[in-house]
Order: sequence, then structure tokens, then C-alpha cells
Amino acid sequence: MENRRIPNPFRRLTGRARATAMAAAGVLAVTATSASLLTFAPAPADVNVGNRAGIAQMAFTMDNHDRDGAYPKPPADAPKEKSLGYDFQYQPNFYYCGPASTRIALSAQGHTPSQDDVANQLGTTLAGTNSSFEIMRVLNKVIGKDVYQVREISGPGASPRQMDQLQADVVDSISNGRVVVANIVGGATDNAGFWRSFPGGHYVTVVGYSDEGRQVQVADPSGVGPNTYWMSTITMANWMAGRGYSH
Repeated sequence: MENRRIPNPFRRLTGRARATAMAAAGVLAVTATSASLLTFAPAPADVNVGNRAGIAQMAFTMDNHDRDGAYPKPPADAPKEKSLGYDFQYQPNFYYCGPASTRIALSAQGHTPSQDDVANQLGTTLAGTNSSFEIMRVLNKVIGKDVYQVREISGPGASPRQMDQLQADVVDSISNGRVVVANIVGGATDNAGFWRSFPGGHYVTVVGYSDEGRQVQVADPSGVGPNTYWMSTITMANWMAGRGYSH
């Protein structure tokens, strides 16, 4: 699994929005001190997590007013919030995050194969699982042809359009009973203020949403910290920058 630069979620902001967002980013900056697969730590004690999230959301909202053209929107008839039932298992080793996450997605559809069986189908090795396309292939093989698709987020950070697309995809998938499998890389802070970092990449699942898809519920098989947590869709989009997701 390759290392990539942690994305800057505010690179597309303009004017006052950029200044506000950069101030928030300065508070959040964390310097990597280890070459380990992942790290987990609480946010600095003097940082108000609620204010920090509010600043980021405010900056994003201000930037929305400068947008041109139609952006993806969640289905109008979808519920404002929804969480799926699923069978959770931790990954048994450092390279089974792909099989574990794929199994979580399959379990929401009533399929509970062993992680070893899923790993064999994915072609998982000590280097991990190649990409979201392998996840999609196995999900469609078990659930049905073309049920899942892959959406890539290219570049070092998600664009506003890609953030909106993720929100729309999450709401559509979850409201139709499909868990989203996200291929993330780098670090991100959840709504509880905990920082998780996966420099070599990692797979997690999105099993629910709230606030019409602006917040996502994550089920993470890594075994580091709580196995479920919430974060903004903006944060999740940037966590996947350079990778993508199966939905």
C-alpha cells in the first residue's frame, strides 16, 4: 500500500471562507511522528471540537454561494437520517481491512461469509486489497450484477462537487440498504475529537447518515478506538481523496 500526501480539505475555498478555514486547519495540524500503519489520538485538549466543525462547515457553506452550475443532490424522497443493520467483525490482522469492510457491506444484505473467503475473492495479500474496484467486483458477484459502482476522488483533496456527490451517493445507497465501502488514506478527526491516521491506506464502511447526508456514520474494523463513529461528509470526502469508494 502506497503512502500519499494527506489532502487539504480547504484548497478550493475563496476569500473570507479560505481565511476562516485556514485558521481552523492550523488548529488541527498534526505532524506524523511514526511510520506505523495507523495512529489514534484525541484532539488537543484546548480545542473546542464543536467550534472547529462549525468553522469548517461555515467556510464550506460560504463557498457554496460562489458555485456555478448544478451540483449533485440527495434523492428528494430519502429520509433525513438512516442507519443500517449489519454484522460487525474486526479485522484479524493489519491487512484484512478490505475483507472485513466488504463483509460488513455483505452482511447488510444478509450474506455472512468468512473474512478468509472474502479475502480469497478480493485477491488480498500482505500488501492489502488493491482498490475499490476489487471491492465492487466481489460485492456485485455476491449481491447482483451492477448493484455497486465505484466513484473515484482524484487529486490531493475533494472538490465541492465531489463532496456533494458523496453526500448524494451515501443517502442513495443507505436509503436503499447498501453499505458504502470507503478507501481512505491519511488522517482525519471524527466528531468526538479523535484523530485516526492510516498513512498506507485503509478501508472503512459508511453504515448510516444524518442531517440529510451531511454527517456519516462509520463502522471501522481496525480495532483502534470505537468501532463506530461519526464525521462530516466533507471530512470523509477529503479522507478518501486520491482513492474512492464503492457505493
